[in-house]
Amino acid sequence: MTTTVEKQKISATHYIEAIGRRKNAIARVRIFSASKYSFEINDREFEDYFPVNELRNDIRKAFETAGIEEKFKVTVLVKGGGIASQADAVSLGIARALEKFDPELRGALKKEGLLKRDARVKERKKPGLKKARKASQWSKR
Repeated sequence: MTTTVEKQKISATHYIEAIGRRKNAIARVRIFSASKYSFEINDREFEDYFPVNELRNDIRKAFETAGIEEKFKVTVLVKGGGIASQADAVSLGIARALEKFDPELRGALKKEGLLKRDARVKERKKPGLKKARKASQWSKR
């Protein structure tokens, strides 16, 4: 019996799953090993779902940081939130899945801040106010 941690080998039928969250967006990410790289989000192509280059680069950053030469098929189910928070949720999910795939990547991913969940959410509306903090203008008379 060996006690060393070995890289998980994943086949086409097996996958590694991780969840990423940001605001109201929740992304369920699955990575499969495959002969060629492919990326699907909600059964749509990656470039079609995220038309903004900055968001696509943020999502790809986890793979670039890990420096993985292996090819992956990535499927993502994402719901809730806006396009930017969905991109952040997908990025976190990918980073967590890569960490499960190879625990040695944790240091590099953590150094880039990819494993940190951004906990900021919309503040609730308070009674007597127009929004969470906006009050009506005060009048002396």
